[in-house]
Amino acid sequence: MSENYRIAKEIYAQNGVDTEKVLEKLSQIALSIHAWQADDVTGFENTGHALTGGCQVTGNYPGRARTADEARQDLEFAMKFIPGKHRICLQGHQVDKMFNGVDRDEFTIDNFADWRDWSKSTGVAIDIAPAFYSHPKLDHGLSLSHPDKGIRDFWINHGKAIRHIAAEFGRASGTPSVCNFWMPDGFKDIPADRLSPRKRMVESLDTIFAEKVDDSLELDALESKLFGIGTESCTITSHDFCLAYTTKNDILMCLDSGHFHPTESIADKISSLKALNRKLLLHVSRGVRWDSDHVIVLNDELLNIGREIAFCGSDDIYIGLDYFDATINRVGAWVIGSQNMLKSLLIGLLEPSKQICDAENNFDFTARLALEEDIKTLPWQLVWQEYLDRNNIVSTADFLKQLKDYEVNVQFKR
Repeated sequence: MSENYRIAKEIYAQNGVDTEKVLEKLSQIALSIHAWQADDVTGFENTGHALTGGCQVTGNYPGRARTADEARQDLEFAMKFIPGKHRICLQGHQVDKMFNGVDRDEFTIDNFADWRDWSKSTGVAIDIAPAFYSHPKLDHGLSLSHPDKGIRDFWINHGKAIRHIAAEFGRASGTPSVCNFWMPDGFKDIPADRLSPRKRMVESLDTIFAEKVDDSLELDALESKLFGIGTESCTITSHDFCLAYTTKNDILMCLDSGHFHPTESIADKISSLKALNRKLLLHVSRGVRWDSDHVIVLNDELLNIGREIAFCGSDDIYIGLDYFDATINRVGAWVIGSQNMLKSLLIGLLEPSKQICDAENNFDFTARLALEEDIKTLPWQLVWQEYLDRNNIVSTADFLKQLKDYEVNVQFKR
């Protein structure tokens, strides 16, 4: 224990916070780190499909992972600099291998066998999401809501296939694999008929989820969106649609911090769902004026999210990251964003919430404001450094040096 941490521990104890319990709690929170940061969401099918469905990746920094092996190599390097034990999440086109004549609607665990084996050997659990984009059968921006039954059936079968693959990942790790559904379906201009595509979406999702999968192996989630590039006027799976569907069907509601109006925070929504005993999945990203998926920074929005998770309890809240930036080193983006997410959780866990809530419950809003402002000066950075030390995480300067070596010797040679 460093002298700095001993001092911080005493200061927090004076405010009724046990930093040892906080660090233990933080160590139990697993982030689901998004694998698609490695490959700019292009996947490894090697079919030449254009990036469609509202997915936009800015930049062309050297070193993009071109294969699943390279993505795993990058992940292993990044996770050396992220304290704690975490998971990863795949997109449904990040396959290990393709087979002749087999498209996404017929994927099996054989397409992801090396990912499964890697999970077993490293102890890193895997989540996965179907990829309803960047494929010729995303026709006119529609997948599960398309009026053509043949196209809908293709995507229905893809959704079913990825659920089965998720269950195999869950079996390999001994923890349930979260299978998150996000479809880019929508219209650029004002549609005459919003009801029919939404009815088709309901029917398609009902068909996909009709088969019950053991929830000790796989958990389903549905993700909403306000709008996407090319779907500015109508998104079929809007927040209202997804909230109603997940409530009716008892599956996880996924809240993406980039999928709402720029002035709207998902932090407030967490307690709303927890009050109704709802499990939820978070995709933490940073939108700048639109859903631009910037690397998350320790801003007010992230601090509010971390605080709400800490206050409401992280049980039944699954935390995933979802940003993809190709203007900077992709591995560096993982480390910076993951550490910031953990910092926000630590700051939230260190809050002396009992004192503040006591003031609030006594309607002493002056004391509440004073205490809320006072905690901003408490030395959370010293507790964070202790957490890094206990996890043998090097300094930022050392990390950047090792990252530069990794760039030159691995990434830039691709």
